[in-house]
Amino acid sequence: MGDLDWAVINSRLPYKRTKEQYQMRKKMWGAIDVNGNGYVSLSEITRGVRDVLNLGDVFDCRPAINRAYHYSRSVAKAKKKHDDDYLEFREFRFFLQALRQFFEYYQAFSRIDSGQDGRVSKEEFLSDNIKQSIETWVGPIDDMEAEFAKIDTNKGGQILFSEFVDWALEKNLDIEDDIDED
Repeated sequence: MGDLDWAVINSRLPYKRTKEQYQMRKKMWGAIDVNGNGYVSLSEITRGVRDVLNLGDVFDCRPAINRAYHYSRSVAKAKKKHDDDYLEFREFRFFLQALRQFFEYYQAFSRIDSGQDGRVSKEEFLSDNIKQSIETWVGPIDDMEAEFAKIDTNKGGQILFSEFVDWALEKNLDIEDDIDED
């Protein structure tokens, strides 16, 4: 993935509650919802990240897109007009915000996944350099072994990205080299 241009990433994810960003979202939505039915599938939103948002680095992180899609659908408060398997425009702002956050989490996860196999083993997690990185992102952790057990909710002996996201949300993880928006 190399060096990421967080300013570009932030500029292409207009999730703020401003008139200007609302208009940007409407335009994006129109390009993503190509059949104009008012809702999009995971496949359509993934293609939209690549073709409409033009964010190749984010597109390459499909687990972040997938998790943001499902997360934004699950937190919608209003009754859905369409099947629960689809994302509607009123959820799109939250999807963009979640995508930004989960992409950041994916960057953190990738950094501690030294085996680059999509999971973090106990050995990887307990290494000294990983402890330093994690504490930079979330603050001090007294017992890394207990923290690993807390994150590994399915008790599979590995931390999966979905488990990492739940933990990162709870800890308010913030990697040090991104550009946070106000």
